[in-house]
Amino acid sequence: MSNQQGELKSDLKIRHISMISIAGVIGAGLFIGSGAVINSVGPGSILSYTLAGLIVVLVMRMLGEMAAARPTSGSFSNYASEAIGPWAGYTIGWLYWFFWTVVIAIEAVAGAAIIQYWLPDFPVWLMALILTVSLTMTNLFSVKSFGEFEYWFALIKVAAIVLFLILGLSVIIGIYPGIASPEVSNLLGNGGFFPTGISSVLIGITVVIFSFMGTEIVAIAAGESEQPEKSVRIATNSVVWRILIFYIGSIAIVVTLLPWDSANILVSPFVAVLDYIGIPAAAQIMNFVVLTAVLSCLNSALYANSRMLYGMAQKGEAPKSFLKLSKNGVPVRAILFSTAFSYIAVIFSYISPDKLFLFLVNSSGAVAILVYLVIAFSQLRMRRKLEVEDPEALKIKMWLYPYSTYATIIFITGIYIAMFFIESLRSQAILTTIVAVLTVGSYFLFINNKNSKVESKENVS
Repeated sequence: MSNQQGELKSDLKIRHISMISIAGVIGAGLFIGSGAVINSVGPGSILSYTLAGLIVVLVMRMLGEMAAARPTSGSFSNYASEAIGPWAGYTIGWLYWFFWTVVIAIEAVAGAAIIQYWLPDFPVWLMALILTVSLTMTNLFSVKSFGEFEYWFALIKVAAIVLFLILGLSVIIGIYPGIASPEVSNLLGNGGFFPTGISSVLIGITVVIFSFMGTEIVAIAAGESEQPEKSVRIATNSVVWRILIFYIGSIAIVVTLLPWDSANILVSPFVAVLDYIGIPAAAQIMNFVVLTAVLSCLNSALYANSRMLYGMAQKGEAPKSFLKLSKNGVPVRAILFSTAFSYIAVIFSYISPDKLFLFLVNSSGAVAILVYLVIAFSQLRMRRKLEVEDPEALKIKMWLYPYSTYATIIFITGIYIAMFFIESLRSQAILTTIVAVLTVGSYFLFINNKNSKVESKENVS
């Protein structure tokens, strides 16, 4: 390992960024988690996904505006520091790092459980370790190897979704052999479009919005791409059709082809549709696709939290030792530190699943909302600053600024408040708030005090 404190290498190519941006929203949350949303909301879940997707599209446009003007590995943590204050960048940076650390543990366990479908006698804990170590090595080698693995993971996910959409649409329009089109019977029958009430759509949004977490990784990756501005533009411009086709399109096909209260949808909506169409070995096919989605998320999580840690170390908000790079320009210590904490979380999932691990999961549960909120506030203030100081840097602009930004802030704040009143989400909202308050406190206790002492010594001298 080299002890150099140079720059991260810009080895991610446009095709890497393009595919990462296209498949960034396709995760296990879509393949499996969507079943719970459909089962609780009904066909109206299409609206839940549409509204949640709209919020993410607006937030990504804001992030794209800032990333095109200021491409950096620290991404929105740096933007928050510049636009709101160092305490905001520090807080959201560490919360984001914490979120992905927990996600690594969750995805490692989930991936191991899926593999157990084919290897029932293989210990889940050992497979979780193997998956984590394998993708850690990929990230340690070079950012290009991360990009290559993510490119092929993404390609498999996109191909699976496209094939699913083609098959489902062919049944709906009545050209698939041997199956009659259900037309609108499942959409409007069996309780109507909102069988559990229109208010359930709003509850669905609070659940759905977490499925989109990961779209922002493109802005972080842009800092290590050959053409950061072009990479950001591709990611920002494609986010609309990504969500429209992959998420909303998939959910629309599921609720059109099958009754919303089908038990099979709750277990796995995509497997249920493939079984309905008559695709042989549907469960095995989807298990492979979901495993790919899980590994992709695990790979991206390792990348995202190490780069966030590196970006904070640059600002003095994390130990300077995390700035040390390998000869390939990879922040090795940041990756290993993040991986170590993630595997501790994996251990917790076995020794204390209903206490320690549940606490970690719940306390990181609402971080996505806080990240989106900070991005919106950062864009609001940075836009004003850029318009005065460097208007030429605004190569990508937020639509209908500032009204769309204000509307997004109000909507996201409403979702966060609503979580306190939804029983299944209340613990996440409370614990994340407590962790966020403690993180802010740690900034003023450690970082701010340290900076004040340094300034005092400089003034004395």
